[in-house]
Amino acid sequence: MLIARDIASARGILGGWRSAGESVAVVPTMGNLHEGHLALMDIAAQSAHRVVATIFVNAMQFDRADEVASYPRTFKEDCEKLIARGVDLLFCPDHKVIYPHGTEHQTRVELPGLTEILCGAHRPGHFTGVTTVVTKLFNILQPDVAVFGEKDYQQLQIIRRVVEDLNQPVSIVAGATVREVDGLAMSSRNSYLSSDERRRAPLLHRALRTVVARLLAGERAFAQLERAAMLSLRSNGFEPEYVQVLAADLGSPTHSQLSDLVVLGAAWLGKARLIDNLPLRKVVEEGARLAAR
Repeated sequence: MLIARDIASARGILGGWRSAGESVAVVPTMGNLHEGHLALMDIAAQSAHRVVATIFVNAMQFDRADEVASYPRTFKEDCEKLIARGVDLLFCPDHKVIYPHGTEHQTRVELPGLTEILCGAHRPGHFTGVTTVVTKLFNILQPDVAVFGEKDYQQLQIIRRVVEDLNQPVSIVAGATVREVDGLAMSSRNSYLSSDERRRAPLLHRALRTVVARLLAGERAFAQLERAAMLSLRSNGFEPEYVQVLAADLGSPTHSQLSDLVVLGAAWLGKARLIDNLPLRKVVEEGARLAAR
């Protein structure tokens, strides 16, 4: 695996591949890689001739400075995992490479509306940090394909919209959420959980599954279902930020077909902020596959 820490080196390597007629897929990450990230590398390998992973802890998308400082950095282990997965290039720039004038003077990419709901309502400026750094990475690396996980559902929809609005020639491919055996969505932030919190953490996923089950049973009182899930989480020691039923495009669910709904939730458990989602389309498809067996 090649490693590039500056823009010129990365572009030189990529230029050689493009001259040979090879396509490129990129998987942006902040490191501390787990199986969920590595599954995205596999999807990238199926989508293009060459796979590029990025590791950059993006200060611009964090709410608090202490979060940036405490974010787990496991570069050696990450490299070993990427090599084992057959990644061709790791782009791991430092802060000054991406933000030579500092984040305060950085040109920003902003998307009104979609970035101000759900996680955006609780983390002002977070998605501007995401859209800005992803746009910069696309401009630097110029990939044919970029792969993002469905676990960060709102982020995925936002990036798709930015690519569309800015006419960026990048195909966005989604990777399914990868879960632990007990249903907890894999996340770098899971390492913040104590042993007791780790035992309770899957209850977020179960709370969302309960909402899905009630929707499939015919209930449509969305606000009531959301309140019940929030109450369940609080009673189990979580500090929920939201549980919401929305249309798959994150618009109003009122006139949507059942299979076009998604249930999303975010909650603090100790020092870990956990997020999860369940698109009903996938639940319905899974049920149909099981019924056909």
